[in-house]
Amino acid sequence: MSASNMTSTHPAAFLLMGIPGLEHLHIWISISFCSAYTLSLLGNCTLLFIIRSDAALHEPMYLFLAMLAAIDLVLSSTTLPKMLAIFCFRDREINFYACLVQMFFLHSFSIMESAVLLAMAFDRYMAICKPLHYTMVPTGHLITRIGMAAVLRAVTLMTPLPFLLKRFHYCRGPVIAHCYCEHMAVVKLACGDTRFSNIYGIAVAMFIVVLDLLFVILSYIFILRAVLQLASQEACYKAFGICVSHIGAILAFYTPVAISSVMHCVARRAPPHVHILLANFYLLFPPMVNPIIYGVKTKQIREQVIGLFLGKDV
Repeated sequence: MSASNMTSTHPAAFLLMGIPGLEHLHIWISISFCSAYTLSLLGNCTLLFIIRSDAALHEPMYLFLAMLAAIDLVLSSTTLPKMLAIFCFRDREINFYACLVQMFFLHSFSIMESAVLLAMAFDRYMAICKPLHYTMVPTGHLITRIGMAAVLRAVTLMTPLPFLLKRFHYCRGPVIAHCYCEHMAVVKLACGDTRFSNIYGIAVAMFIVVLDLLFVILSYIFILRAVLQLASQEACYKAFGICVSHIGAILAFYTPVAISSVMHCVARRAPPHVHILLANFYLLFPPMVNPIIYGVKTKQIREQVIGLFLGKDV
């Protein structure tokens, strides 16, 4: 794409390079990415179908899980189809506004997922530490409000970014050295004073990760204290069993974020493809493993899945 195709402020389209330095492996990478995406679609759609069709699963924990599955579907579908087109067909061009939309959905739904994981931690805290209050909570209205609050927070925080990026002049060319339109990768192409956009993007990411993770950790500190005070060992195991799936989902979501952050701080001279692979792992891993974690560790869901695929009523 030549410079003549530039408008007064931005190019008509960007070119996504995929994973620079690993172009010769793109076709093989696409196989693993496609497999992960297929597992994500199958697993999360199965979870949504089971939770929707079984009235016994219309409880807070499972409704939050349904939210998590829906978010994971959108999160992976926002980036994976275009990434597979880049790897398999070298279809690298993405419209400027489509790029901004992809970025908005990508970051917004990541924030929503963090909010739902926090809500699930609070739900586990109430179920174990405040069981009498938990049974009196009007679940339907409260869960709807929590979901709306998660959406509102994400949209409010992410709406300024596309407008900030639209105002820049992109004099460093239209080539994005990434698989998708990640905020910092797009900002690198802009000229002029981009400090506010950089600071805003980093501040939002740190605010969400640190604040949400802090409250999740606090919830589990109280949960652990309550569990250790239980009289019988069987009750302790049962309480831990309630939380183990959610802990797995938390680790699947926050561990890639932590690893990526550490890599950016201590290994800035690492090849670009290392950081891009970590970013892709962050998008691929949680949507793929969350249905597996809950399907294996949650008895009600495991029985429903077995019954669904065996054609039996469980």
